[in-house]
Amino acid sequence: MNLEKLFEAQKKLDERIVKEKGLENEDLLDKRILALLVELGELANEYRGFKFWSENQKPNTDVCDFCDGNKTVYAVNRELNISTPVKDCPVCRRSGKRDVNPLLEEYVDCLHFILSIGLELGCTFNKIAKQKSRTVTLQFIDSFHATAILFESIESDWDEDEKLENFENVVAGFLGLGEMLGFTWEQIEQGYYEKNRINHGRQKNGY
Repeated sequence: MNLEKLFEAQKKLDERIVKEKGLENEDLLDKRILALLVELGELANEYRGFKFWSENQKPNTDVCDFCDGNKTVYAVNRELNISTPVKDCPVCRRSGKRDVNPLLEEYVDCLHFILSIGLELGCTFNKIAKQKSRTVTLQFIDSFHATAILFESIESDWDEDEKLENFENVVAGFLGLGEMLGFTWEQIEQGYYEKNRINHGRQKNGY
């Protein structure tokens, strides 16, 4: 992984947003942290694995939800309990995939704000060890908790080394979460750059 390149790309986007929105004299750190918490919630919503009340607890990924990735539409005979392939899936055209991966898209949205927070704190680095909990649900809770501790350390003006350590904990847990969700670093990088391109386009179009 190369976080340094992502920090550089994020810096260009952040500088553009600040300039074009006239935010040069505003402290945006608390808003960035709140945005991260919101995006973590949206990521958890696409993960769905904590929704014990729902029949559908599968993550929303790039699998075609019309044919469920089977590439073919089936006719089901409930009396005989058999299914017969009828035709190629008209939605994914037999690819078994859809154009976007909502889970990955929400993950890289979180990553944008993590990088922004790091830039504002002056915490930029290339590599960091991943931290992982026993389950994905606990990993989400730990990510919320680590972000809250980071905010507390900033608000209470803790020692700079403690702030750096808290930020590194946020990043380590988030990278661990990505691995637990099944993403490779190549997928994350590709997803980040694609969303970064979209975000630049939004600025150009007055989003």
